[in-house]
Amino acid sequence: MSQKLEYIHYNPVKAGFVDKAEHWRCSSARNYLGIDGIIPVTLFDG
Repeated sequence: MSQKLEYIHYNPVKAGFVDKAEHWRCSSARNYLGIDGIIPVTLFDG
């Protein structure tokens, strides 16, 4: 599952839209780094 999350989080980076995954406003990558996102998420830890 973590591999899938990493793939999803880094798509905007690979596409050249942002330099870091957490800079993509709609990404849950922000939540995993302790930054508030636009919606609350339940974090996956396994």
